[in-house]
Amino acid sequence: MAKLTDAMKEIITTQLGWIATVKEDGTPNIGPKRSCRIYDDETLIFNENTGGEIMKNIKRGSKVAIGYANWEKLDGYRFTGTAEVHTEGKYYDEAVEWAKGKMGVPKAAVIFHIEEIYTLRSGATAGTKITE
Repeated sequence: MAKLTDAMKEIITTQLGWIATVKEDGTPNIGPKRSCRIYDDETLIFNENTGGEIMKNIKRGSKVAIGYANWEKLDGYRFTGTAEVHTEGKYYDEAVEWAKGKMGVPKAAVIFHIEEIYTLRSGATAGTKITE
């Protein structure tokens, strides 16, 4: 698993994350996830509130990419990996607690295991893998 650096954590905590999955027919799907946050140095978590295409794709086994960019700094990261949907248990209970006062009760908690990280910094290295 790839590990988050302090610079990555700063972008995750200050910018909106965009989640990308792939539908069964190969069509890409992307959507914002304002609840996406750091779970630990190798894992992100987000509350799935709609139960729409992203959740369906993850349940089906789609690989996942999560992107963050800071427009002013022309910097960002793309994280790729696998995700798990939890509708009960520890992760779900933590997601419900986190949502209090911020949003409604989630349909699920999604745990995202970071496998690779790519830079989105503007310039010659944009899109380059920076971790294994």
